[in-house]
Amino acid sequence: MKRDARHYIMLSVGWFFIILGILGLFLPILQGILFLAIGMVILSRRSPRVRLMIRKLAKKYPAFGKALKEARIRVDRLREKFGRKKPASSK
Repeated sequence: MKRDARHYIMLSVGWFFIILGILGLFLPILQGILFLAIGMVILSRRSPRVRLMIRKLAKKYPAFGKALKEARIRVDRLREKFGRKKPASSK
């Protein structure tokens, strides 16, 4: 039950950032692309469909793929620093 609750919380947080990103595309105050990227990264942890979409974007836009790879390396370093285990599938 705890895993199910965490799953739905992460999905909710991811979609919240996606909605903020969409609003940010139209409102000058919010950074739309940033919130969309954060939402997609959060959702990619739980959704195979979003994970596939990110892989396609990384293949189509190499700069995005490089930035994503560097961000994952930073996250792994932070996890090691704070003693959290590395997830089984970090690709």
